[in-house]
Amino acid sequence: MVRRPLAWVLALVLFAEALGVAALNWILGILVDRQEMSLAGLDPHLMSVSSKIGGIVFGLYFALCGLVALLVALRDRAPAGFGRVLLVSVAVVHALLGAFAWGLVGPTAFLAMVVVLGLVVLLLMTYDGRPGEPAGPADGPGGGSPVTPPTAPTAP
Repeated sequence: MVRRPLAWVLALVLFAEALGVAALNWILGILVDRQEMSLAGLDPHLMSVSSKIGGIVFGLYFALCGLVALLVALRDRAPAGFGRVLLVSVAVVHALLGAFAWGLVGPTAFLAMVVVLGLVVLLLMTYDGRPGEPAGPADGPGGGSPVTPPTAPTAP
């Protein structure tokens, strides 16, 4: 019921975040290059290129995580293998970003990071079945697969 819309929302949020992070770092790289800013004697051009490359790498990382969430939404199946690892890693990244955002930016940025962290954790927790299995009413009453009782051996 809630799983698919949650996965859709998380995919959209991660795609928007990927675009925002890449654009922000690209703009910062342009500003550093045009202002000829230097930090402790570092080469401004090197700082500009590093900012742009970092923005592209993190943008692609968030876009890949958004793609995993999109595939979860389309298939209505739990993320498996590398996709699950990516979603756990993006949850850790958002927890760390939230911790840094509280001190550097303020409580609003912290709350934004915590909301995304909550969406990722909810996505991982709502698909509690085995990876690759469809999630739905086919599961037993406890959420897992029904267990058949063992049968007694028959005499020959």
